[in-house]
Amino acid sequence: MSTLRLLALSYLAAASVFTLTGVVKSHPDLWRDLGARGQLLSDTFARQVLNPALDRIRNHDVALLDSLDQRHEPVARLTIRPLVPGEERLLMTRPSAPVAPRALAPAETFLAENEYGPSAIIEILPDLPDDLPEPPEPKLATPRMPRAVAPDIRIAKPPERGVPAKQAAPSWRIPDPPLPDAPMAGRAMAANMRLKAGLSPDMLKNFDLFLYVSKAASGPLAQRMYVFKKTQGDTLSLAYDWAASTGREKSETNARGRPSFTATPAGYYQLDPKRMYRRYRSYSWDQPMPNAMFFNWERQGLQTGLAIHAASGENIAKLGTRNSAGCIHLSPENAETLQTLIRANYRGQVPRFAYNKATRTMSNKGALMVGRNGNLRMTDGYRVLIFIEDYGGKDMVAALF
Repeated sequence: MSTLRLLALSYLAAASVFTLTGVVKSHPDLWRDLGARGQLLSDTFARQVLNPALDRIRNHDVALLDSLDQRHEPVARLTIRPLVPGEERLLMTRPSAPVAPRALAPAETFLAENEYGPSAIIEILPDLPDDLPEPPEPKLATPRMPRAVAPDIRIAKPPERGVPAKQAAPSWRIPDPPLPDAPMAGRAMAANMRLKAGLSPDMLKNFDLFLYVSKAASGPLAQRMYVFKKTQGDTLSLAYDWAASTGREKSETNARGRPSFTATPAGYYQLDPKRMYRRYRSYSWDQPMPNAMFFNWERQGLQTGLAIHAASGENIAKLGTRNSAGCIHLSPENAETLQTLIRANYRGQVPRFAYNKATRTMSNKGALMVGRNGNLRMTDGYRVLIFIEDYGGKDMVAALF
């Protein structure tokens, strides 16, 4: 095409645009009419041509798929009869399939997988519907609370009306166990000294019952629990001296086929007021845990399964040796005595242990949480402090005698 023709076409195009622009400016209603007519034409085309064509294509695809299905498997079509007035129809449903446990972090990422394992909070409830938490702890000091008391906690009957106070029944509070009259034996004295040496003034002030547990494999103090009650003048008096069992301290495979290091970690611990049970069962080890009292210790964002509970079966005869998967075992009688004593007498405000937000782990080194004003952060719990250490006491007991 020659240059002259290109110039002529350009001129005609520019003139057409200029003319069209002038017409639109001088007649705005004409432009709106043209747009409306174009939209009407488009809608008419879609309604009369495009949509019917698409419907025919979809119907053809459905017919083709139905024919393919009938080649492989016959299809039965049922027509449900309409309901007669007053008639009811029962809808049958199939039971839902069981839900598999959620995937959890590997056991080796925890310091120790104990009796209940790191999957404690997530997996136990669906598998053990009968092991439900007991009712909230009653305030036994109030005479109006006997109906809320757990049925297996024995308390004195309320005084009858008209009976003088001197003749009334004893206190509603479950009495503490009688303290031994004889001086503490050498090993109990050594445990007392070890316990007091590790207590800070705040610990001694804010706790009333102290459990000293030796996880040592041998020695006079080994594999025993010493229960000390704080008396007047912050003196720690021996209440009980019991045989116990702590973790086996070796790598094993639990009942669920997961690797586990059956250790009882040393440190300071409190009891979790929300996790106390008369009957319980370990998910990880598939073992009963009677009179279980779980520790309030969070590690890597999860509440651990470390607990004090009664031994069962052949484990009772092995008390006094390292024999548990991480928890602290007591005899059934002693575990029941300890749980009843704690629940009835030691509920109250306790200081919170320090918490590391970066690792989402609660301190078990004895560090307490302090507010900006310098005061301890308090919470509701049990005024019971557990101290676990790997110390057999050979040198100390020998030095005492």
